[in-house]
Amino acid sequence: MLMQKSTENGVLLDVRDLETHFFGEESVTRALGGISFQVKKGETLGVVGESGCGKSVTALSILRLLPKLTARTVGGEVRFHGRDLLALSDREMRRIRGDHIAMIFQDPMTSLNPVYTVGRQIAEAVQIHSDASRSVAMAKAEEMLRLVRIADPDRRVHNYPHEMSGGMRQRAMIAMALACSPELLIADEPTTALDVTIQAQILRLIVDLKERTGTSVMFITHDLGVVAETCQRVIVMYAGRIVEQAQVNDLFARPAHPYTQGLMRSVPDRRQGRQRRLPEIPGIVPSLREPIVGCSFAPRCPFAIDICREKTPILRDVKPGHAAACWRSEEVIGA
Repeated sequence: MLMQKSTENGVLLDVRDLETHFFGEESVTRALGGISFQVKKGETLGVVGESGCGKSVTALSILRLLPKLTARTVGGEVRFHGRDLLALSDREMRRIRGDHIAMIFQDPMTSLNPVYTVGRQIAEAVQIHSDASRSVAMAKAEEMLRLVRIADPDRRVHNYPHEMSGGMRQRAMIAMALACSPELLIADEPTTALDVTIQAQILRLIVDLKERTGTSVMFITHDLGVVAETCQRVIVMYAGRIVEQAQVNDLFARPAHPYTQGLMRSVPDRRQGRQRRLPEIPGIVPSLREPIVGCSFAPRCPFAIDICREKTPILRDVKPGHAAACWRSEEVIGA
């Protein structure tokens, strides 16, 4: 049965205590350690953190696209319109992907099939989720290329991926993701491989399309500048856990976790050019193959005291709508 396109209490996606592990021959990597968050209808949620913190694994867990031989979601729920996606059959889940939840991947060259034209790939996505004829689906593909502002869409619809620039391929990926009018778009580092000018164009395009279609967006990035420009609310991840979540303005005004502070201090200030060396967060991310005692950020944290090394902090409110997993969040805010 197809999911009804309506929301309850404005919550579109409700992730509860999600745990995902990767299994090796001799070890288990605890990629997600029980994360909980919501995406509301019509909002853009930023998911930020450095490489390896679990951002992309979160997206793949939601869509159940993890490699089955090596990874498994071992706990929690992913509720979309109240239904747990983790409990659906493979057939039911295939009907959710694309039609209700779509994803833009980091590298379009590895996501687009090199032996089919871009138009055919978009048209196939349309046909999978509707009873459209081939001609109607191709017309829709051309319409979507026009929507994402690709010039000469009637010609480009017949191009193969290698015949397009990186920016055009990323626009084509966005066109494919939006072809079936999904309610939630997950954008996983969609501008990583692009130059600065094209990055800005793609970000503006996603924001414009979101405002035009009303699609909710979950924007995965390591760039706090992108979060400031595109998102209303943000969650900060570290070592497979959420360490802070807040409205974007609150996060930038009063970060309550020392990791968030470190990320913000590492953002280049264009006004100073190259005159100032960017501060670094000392130390390294802990191994997720071993149990972590206490706060995972404690070995790198200038605020750490004994309780930080002994007891895992829970995500708690420092003010309404702003939560941090830190035993010393009040001191961090006041620093």
